[in-house]
Amino acid sequence: MSNTTRILIIEDHRDIAEMLYDYFERRDYELDYASDGRMGFNLANQNEYDVILLDLMLPEMDGMDVCKKLREESKNYTPILMMTARDTLQDKVKGLDMGADDYLVKPFEILELEARIRALMRRKGQVAQQEILQVADLQLDTGTLEVLRGDVPIYLSPIGLKILTILMKESPKVVSRNQLEHEIWGDILPDSDTLRSHMYNLRKQIDKPFETPLLQTIQSRGYRIGDAA
Repeated sequence: MSNTTRILIIEDHRDIAEMLYDYFERRDYELDYASDGRMGFNLANQNEYDVILLDLMLPEMDGMDVCKKLREESKNYTPILMMTARDTLQDKVKGLDMGADDYLVKPFEILELEARIRALMRRKGQVAQQEILQVADLQLDTGTLEVLRGDVPIYLSPIGLKILTILMKESPKVVSRNQLEHEIWGDILPDSDTLRSHMYNLRKQIDKPFETPLLQTIQSRGYRIGDAA
């Protein structure tokens, strides 16, 4: 089986797509390209990729819808890196809420993009020993990546699953922001809003629909998951 990294580029700006193609092909990546969201969605479902580079402003189907449909309808959990000129916190929160794993604001340096792709690949390749993590009525199977709260299934993005795994393994201890960032992103840290956005989305998924909140922000220390003390 080939070890070549397969990337799907969904980008309607031809000059950006050609720049990405030129750079990554010379480094022996295998690439597919879609110039609109619908074509990209279909390619993502028809083929296996290691990473999807997804623009937000797309014809036919915008990037938010592509991401949401892949996660919720297709149950496709290929790592997705969103590329966009939108740089507000609300845009980042929305993109991550749709299931994206990372977010890069245009214009970006190609070396940073490649570093983020490598980081996504490392996380994808990490195989956890199967165990059942339980905190109160929240359960995570690290083998199947199934999350339940009571008998309600919860569907998280790959980054959301990683954060939840770290917090549940450390529960009831507090995990610092710095520790979370380094365990998830390594030395290529995202901007300061990214972890906060993921935590917002994680709280919305595992706490908001339920009576008892489990995810806690400990001021100036970090985060913990467990029954409120």
